[in-house]
Amino acid sequence: MFQLFLRARAHNLLNDRRGDKPFKARSAERDAETDRARVGAVVAALEAALHEAEREQVGLNQRVDDALARAAVTFGNGDDEYLERESLDNYHQDLFAADISNGQRRLKELAATIGHLKFVKAALLTRFPDFKPPQLSS
Repeated sequence: MFQLFLRARAHNLLNDRRGDKPFKARSAERDAETDRARVGAVVAALEAALHEAEREQVGLNQRVDDALARAAVTFGNGDDEYLERESLDNYHQDLFAADISNGQRRLKELAATIGHLKFVKAALLTRFPDFKPPQLSS
């Protein structure tokens, strides 16, 4: 037991000579500021991901609508158009169908992703009700 006391005194003596300062806790305001900065970084990352996904969704939706319009124009309007269609037109119709199908699949994925990101953001903000995102000055 005596050795523990002796070791502690020697440790304290060495720390005093090196100039080590004793442990001090930060102020509550500084801790709160640090916590707000951490939550703010997560919210900012979520906002950026959500904004990018929404931008991709808008752009892809426009491209799918454009492909649908082009496919409708090349499809023709005759009753027996599918009987007399040239093979090149069939090839283009197949390309349009594949593009439209892939675009609609991705739109469904984006809608699910956007919903999940909004849920995560709402959950985060309910867990940190005191967090107020910084307001942009106009």
